[in-house]
Amino acid sequence: MSIFNETETIALLEKLTNTPSPTGYTKKIMQVMATIFDEIGVPYTRTNKGALIVTLKGENDERHRLLTAHTDTLGAMVKEVKSSGRLSLSMIGGFNWNAVEGEYCTIHTASGEEIRGTILMHETSVHVYRGASSLPRDEKHIEVRVDARVKNADDTRTLGIEVGDFVSFDNRFEQTDTGFIKTRHLDDKASTTLLIELVKYVHQKQITLPYTTHIYISNNEEIGYGGNSNIPEKTVEYIAVDMGAIGDGQQTDEYTVSICAKDSSGPYHYELTQQLVRLAKANQIDYKLDIYPYYGSDASAAIKAGADVRHALFGAGIESSHAYERTHIDSLRHTADLLYAYVMSPMVDEEEEV
Repeated sequence: MSIFNETETIALLEKLTNTPSPTGYTKKIMQVMATIFDEIGVPYTRTNKGALIVTLKGENDERHRLLTAHTDTLGAMVKEVKSSGRLSLSMIGGFNWNAVEGEYCTIHTASGEEIRGTILMHETSVHVYRGASSLPRDEKHIEVRVDARVKNADDTRTLGIEVGDFVSFDNRFEQTDTGFIKTRHLDDKASTTLLIELVKYVHQKQITLPYTTHIYISNNEEIGYGGNSNIPEKTVEYIAVDMGAIGDGQQTDEYTVSICAKDSSGPYHYELTQQLVRLAKANQIDYKLDIYPYYGSDASAAIKAGADVRHALFGAGIESSHAYERTHIDSLRHTADLLYAYVMSPMVDEEEEV
């Protein structure tokens, strides 16, 4: 059985990716999340860092599960208002500057104004700058061309733009007739969407899960500490639902759910990871088992913070991560199915007792 509703999932995913939320500037997206949970009719708590935690009461209230996804995304902050009136940027999250060159963006001022711009090389014009194509794409050469009549720093500051203002990148959401979804910030709004759909399904069908399960929507993952606190003390298993990394040497693709065995933080909990593999096989869920070499998650952040939990990670395969990302509807479907199979299964140390 598949709990996946394609129409609802894609509509919600588009809504979330359309909402700017670079790490540190997530109040709006978290309010969107709160409104969604209010509409579903499930209570939630809010952490001091701004994360939301929904708790679904289970038959066993002594041993808990936690599943997390994050709403914060890559972005930037204004590093300098240049004498030309353009802006230099400070990167938020781990991406390459060439991944955002030529992208439209929004500058979010402290007064609440939103001013449009374009991220470009300073030496963009080939008619002026000889050898521009070979110059490094870095913070010294990349800048924002502000869409206003500005000729100097004073003109730009008159608009309300100042150092420390957040800059979000346009997502450019598109669903193709071949089943692909292209947009920035599938990491990790694809997983957030699937967790919301899981909560809605369980609530509307009045399903009682075998264990009390917490749905933790974090908002600081891209900088390394989103889900490392406020973990309920009865939590035994901690699952990060996050993107699968695709590239040379990887098994992960855009059509299956990716189960991570190890990332840059080290191996994930072996027995829990193997349980996910068994669940995928038993439920005819297409999956790939993989290692992500340059990667960290909220689950690994929780372990580093000292949480005494079994941790694992799985999610949809995302092509061109931290750039203009893409996945396929099949990958979202298989991830949703593994989510449901997992929350309905016994804990890994109780499998033999069932």
